[in-house]
Amino acid sequence: MMDALHETELKLFVDSVRRYFQVVTKQEPQITSAFLGTGDVDGHDFNGIVTFSGTYNGHVMVSMPPQLLKELLLLQGETDLSESNLLDAVGEIANTLGGNARKTLGAGLNISVPMKLHGSSGVRARVRKHPYVITLRWNHQPAMVCVDMEKRH
Repeated sequence: MMDALHETELKLFVDSVRRYFQVVTKQEPQITSAFLGTGDVDGHDFNGIVTFSGTYNGHVMVSMPPQLLKELLLLQGETDLSESNLLDAVGEIANTLGGNARKTLGAGLNISVPMKLHGSSGVRARVRKHPYVITLRWNHQPAMVCVDMEKRH
């Protein structure tokens, strides 16, 4: 049997995203919405997905436009702004969120190596009926985190 996530578990992802930007950019993102998605979730061009198994099942996807990733890389002193580096960056962010989730949700959580997808069409293909969607803006750039997981018992 599977259970939907509780608000506290979802808040964990919102806080995790916020903290990531604060640490890397010293500037907090504005969380623009947090809602239950319906069928199609419109993502951005660069997507990083980590899959969870164990105490929780499902995945978390980070979706960002290229400009946002370029700014994040430049802030970290990275000058290679190639497509593959942007994909690595978004995968790394997904990985960080997964790691943070594990600290809170417990060590019984197994996290996959991040999968990286280019193109927003990859988003629709893998979301369940109602994933939890967090949209944000940082430095005038939009981004999205899609939490699509359930607790096992």
